[in-house]
Parts: sequence; structure tokens; C-alpha cells
Amino acid sequence: MSGVESAQPVLRLQNITKRFGSVTANEAVTFDLAKGEVIALLGENGAGKTTLMNILFGQYTADEGTVTVFGNLLPPGNPRAALDAGVGMVHQHFTLAENLTVWENIVLGAQPLHAPRLRAGAAKAKIRALSEEFQLKVDPDAKIGALTVGERQRVEILKALYRDARILILDEPTAVLTPQETDALFATLRTAINLGLSIVFISHKLHEVMAISNRVLVLRHGKLVAERATLDTDRAELSALMVGAETSAPDLAPATPGAALLTLSDLSTPSIGTAPGLRHANLALRAGQITGLAGVSGNGQAALSDLISGLVTPQSGQFEIAGNTVATWSPRNAIGQGIARIPEDRHKTGTIADFDLTENTILETYATQFSKRGWMNWRKAKAHAESLIETYDVRCSGPDSRIRLLSGGNMQKLILGRVLENAPRIILANQPVRGLDIGAVNYVHGRLAAARDAGAAVLLISEDLDEIMRLSDVIHVISDGRLSPEFARGTMQPEQLGVWMAGDGFEGCDHAA
Repeated sequence: MSGVESAQPVLRLQNITKRFGSVTANEAVTFDLAKGEVIALLGENGAGKTTLMNILFGQYTADEGTVTVFGNLLPPGNPRAALDAGVGMVHQHFTLAENLTVWENIVLGAQPLHAPRLRAGAAKAKIRALSEEFQLKVDPDAKIGALTVGERQRVEILKALYRDARILILDEPTAVLTPQETDALFATLRTAINLGLSIVFISHKLHEVMAISNRVLVLRHGKLVAERATLDTDRAELSALMVGAETSAPDLAPATPGAALLTLSDLSTPSIGTAPGLRHANLALRAGQITGLAGVSGNGQAALSDLISGLVTPQSGQFEIAGNTVATWSPRNAIGQGIARIPEDRHKTGTIADFDLTENTILETYATQFSKRGWMNWRKAKAHAESLIETYDVRCSGPDSRIRLLSGGNMQKLILGRVLENAPRIILANQPVRGLDIGAVNYVHGRLAAARDAGAAVLLISEDLDEIMRLSDVIHVISDGRLSPEFARGTMQPEQLGVWMAGDGFEGCDHAA
């Protein structure tokens, strides 16, 4: 990267400290950001990255320390002041109203939607100009609900640019993007940098950090423990700095697959809105085997996940569990059959935000394991939660904490514990490491591999092709609701799988093999 200016910093955080009860999220953190510079902020889940950025953006108030923007002290705990100072933030989880249009979402908060003289034409013209200048192609009149994930992120970035942001905070910006969408985002960021925008880039993907940043700052347990010029470091060093020790991916021994525990035969499910259903799908999940499902987002992964979870029923074809045809199907039936799920969206469908950790750990098992004659055994439930917190290294203030206060990675580790501690026969792992740091990724992969070796059938759904190829014993590709034939580990190159992901491999096939 080039073009960094060495004049007065556009941003300075000095001695920032933030505590939540007995937990210190940030401790005396100090750094500067120059005009046209990209700083990558690295750290394990729960290291304090998002807390630090929320302080900068005014959503949290620091217990100690100051934030200076373009030489002016920023009032603490005031997002409007941060916006007015030229700070914009794109959150990991989008904050868009799906029933409104692109332009309405962008101007929301910048001007009243129902003002007597709402200048829609001027707003759309400014949005189109920004779209062209920053290579953020999007239709101002499109409804948010009809956009892809990548398009929604463009809208989030346009929201910040529309408010004349000169400092942009990107919190895990590629966590929900396909490789193609990530490439498009990076092209946009390089354009913005050349135009003088300064960026704080939070990510766990080290190859992306190396590609886009000028400097790397590493947080560990809330403290700034290292700073490196990107050109003077590498992924191995950064990984070790993040976790305080060298980390490596788990060794995966050859699988010894057993009987099919779940089978789909020529099975179809209905489409829901613009989301395709399954089309004549054939799939066998075998004991002692990890089956990977690769594909571009929105090609039927949700339909397969919902089917296995009991949320939808087959439209046609045959569905079997352990050789027995499924007649009636529901989430309760799925749990009763030993199916456990790591959901794609840990916030929307994986947890209940205002429940504490104890309540969230027993969501699917309270009736069978923690109650008797209608009375809950909360002492037993709390002990179970404490055990999961310790075993899975969930960093929190205790089992009575609201789960919404956890970082995304710690929330994911709690869900993983909830899934694995019940020794499930079938594990649906849908984007299990999305947004996790390298240490947590290796940990999750190791636990899934151990579950496989203990006899579980694992379905790994991921948009990260590297993850699919590294962890899967066999691979299917999904495209527009169609499943490819089964490919054994090591028999396909990424380019070959890419052909199937684009749908070209299905040409001439009546349905998947």
C-alpha cells in the first residue's frame, strides 16, 4: 500500500481504558492513524477490538483516555459528534431496514424521511455519484430485502460516505462475503484510500490484512501488545502475536466412514421468495465423516439447513434418518433424532440476546435434561453452563451474563459447546468459524474433527473454499438448489470446484448424481 501522509494524524486514541464490571475490555490503548493509511486491528475474539471501535464511534464511553479527530477532542459517548467529525463505521452485522429502499436507508438519520421537502432527487443523485466514484454499484431505488449480502454491504459503506466520512471503521467487513465480493470490496477500498480516506480494518483473515493494510496493531486481553509495518511481518508472526503462541491447524487423519445416518434421495423442497429450494438432491451423511458443502451464498444452503433442522419438509423425494423414512418432521423431531446445529446466524437463530448464558446453553435440552415434573433445576443448569464456559474458554463475566454482551467469537464457542457436549449423531455446522480468529478457527475445526472421529456425521456448510477443502472428507457443491456428485478429498482443485459453483458443471445433468 502507498500514499500514506506523515502530517498530523487524522485520528489519535490515547490511553483508552474500558471496563465491564470485573472484565477489562481495553487497557491503556494508544495509537495514531494517518491520512490515506489503513491500520489493521488484530486480536483473538474478545480481545477488545470492537469495544475500542465503539468507543471511537461514540457508542461506548471510555472509563479513561481521549479520542482526538483531526486535532479536535471528540466528546465521549456521542455518535452524532463522531459522525459530524467525519468518522463512519460499518458494523459486522448490518443495520438496514429491509422494507425501505437503498436511498431511504442511506439518508435515514441524515435527514427526516417524512420531511415536507424531502429532496429525494438530490439524495439519489449524490448516491449515484458516490457509487460511481467509489465503484459501489447499487440501485438507489432497490429494496434492501431484495439485495445480496455483498450489495447490502455496499449500502452500509455508502451510508458512511454520504455523511462525508473521512475515517472509516470496518468491523469484519468480509465475514459474510464471497471471494468475488471481497475482491470487489478491496477494489473499492483502494479507490477510497487514493482519495484520502483513512481506514481502520478489523479482520481475522490474515491474508486480507496482508493485502490491504499499511500497519498492523495486535490486541491481546484488551492491551496493545504489538505493532508491525505490514511489509515487515508475515502471517505466521501475526498469528503467534494474536494468541501469544504459535498455532496450527489440526491434523486430520483419514476418515473411516460408517453407515449413512441421513439420506436424501431425489429430494426437493419449495423455494421461499427468491431463495431457491433443493432440486432433486441426493446426499448421504455418514457416521465418522465430514461432508463439506461449497457454494456461493444464496444457492440453496439455507434450504438444506432448514430441512435438516426440521424447519421445512420435503416437497418430493425421500428423506431417511438411519435407514428409516421420515414421515413427520419438525425441530423437535430433529433434536430427538440426535441432530445438533451450529446455525449460520448466531444472533438471529443461535441465541436469545436478552437471555443469560445459562438459559442459552439449555435452549434445546431444558425439557429433557434440566426439568422434572415441570420444575426447572436451575442449579444443575448453571453448573452445566459453568462447565461449558471453562471447557470451551468462553470469555465472559459468568453464567449470569446476558449473551448479547459477548463478542461474536465467544458466543460461537458457547454454541459449539452446547452442540458438542450432548454427543450428537449428526452435526449441522453452518458457517461455524465465520468471524473467528485463527486460534478459534483451529479450535472449532479440531472439535469437529474429534466429533467425526467419535462417530458423528458432520455436514460442514461454508462459503470459504479453503475451509471446505481443508476439513472435508468428501465435498458436494450446491448451485441454484442442485447438489453436485460427491467428490473425495484431494480429487478436486479449487478451479474445478469453481466451475460447479458457477453452475457450469451441471450442464447436461437432469439432476445431481
